[in-house]
Amino acid sequence: MAHSHGKYADFEGLREQAIALRRAGLSRRQIRDRLHVHNNDILNRLLEGEAAPEWTKRPNAKDDLRDRARELRLQGWTYDQIQVELGCSKSSISLWVRDLPKPARTRTSEEASTVAKRGWEATLQRCEEVRQSTKTAARQAVGNLSHREMFLAGVVLYWAEGAKDKSYSRRERLHFINSDPNVISFYLRWLAALGVERELLRFRVAIHESANTTEAEEFWASLAGVAASTFQRATLKKHNPKTSRKNTSEAYHGCLIIYVLKSADLYRRAEGAWYGIVGAALALDLENRT
Repeated sequence: MAHSHGKYADFEGLREQAIALRRAGLSRRQIRDRLHVHNNDILNRLLEGEAAPEWTKRPNAKDDLRDRARELRLQGWTYDQIQVELGCSKSSISLWVRDLPKPARTRTSEEASTVAKRGWEATLQRCEEVRQSTKTAARQAVGNLSHREMFLAGVVLYWAEGAKDKSYSRRERLHFINSDPNVISFYLRWLAALGVERELLRFRVAIHESANTTEAEEFWASLAGVAASTFQRATLKKHNPKTSRKNTSEAYHGCLIIYVLKSADLYRRAEGAWYGIVGAALALDLENRT
C-alpha cells in the first residue's frame, strides 16, 4: 500500500523510476542513493518482482558442491556417503537435498555407523590439514626479525608475563616467570640480544610440592644452558585437596623464574617502550577512524 503522505506519497511514480533504474543495471545501493529512499521496506516494495543485475550477484563457492550433492542424492546416496565423497557437513547436505526423495535403506545400522565414522574421520583429517597449513604459512610469513622487531616483541612478552614496578613499591628490575619452554627460550634470547651477560642471571623453579623438583631443575637448567646447582631454592606450591590438578603429566616442569641483576635501566627501557607501543597503537586507531 502506498504512503498517503510524506516523500513516498507518489509511490507508483517512485516505483516506475526505481524499476527503470533497476533495468538500467543499477544496484539497490545506487537506486537508494539516487532516489533518496533509505527505508529498506519501501525499497523492497519499489523493486518487487525485478531481478538483480548479474554484476551484483556474488558467486557462491558451494554452488558446484550443492549441485553434485543433489546429483548423488538422486542416485540414492545417503548423507554419510555424500559427506565422505564431498567433504561437506551433514547440515549443509541436508539443506541442499531435503526436497529430494529419501533413498531406501540398503545398509544395516552397523554398516551405516561404520560409514559415518569413516566420514567423520575424513572430515577431521581435512580440518587438521587446514589447521596445520595455516600455522605453517603464518610461521613462514614471519621471516627474519630485525633488532628493533626483536626488542619490541620482547617488551610485549615481558609486559605480559614479567613483574612490574609499582608506585608504592619500587621494583625496577627484570623478574620473569613462565612455564612454556619456547617462551623461556625467546626471553633468554631477548636478554642476550640486549647484551645482558649470563653472570647477571639468577634462576629459580616454582613447582607443585608433589612434583619432582630435581628433574624440573635439570630440565630448565639444560634449556637455559647453566648448571642446575646454580639454581636458587625452589618455590613449592602447597597441595589443595579441594582442587583437582591437571598438570600431572611427565611434561610438567613447573615454572622457571628468571631474575636479572643490575637491570633497573633495562627495566625502564622496557616500560617506556611498552607505553610507546600503546601510544602508537592508539594513534593508529584514531587514524583509521578518520
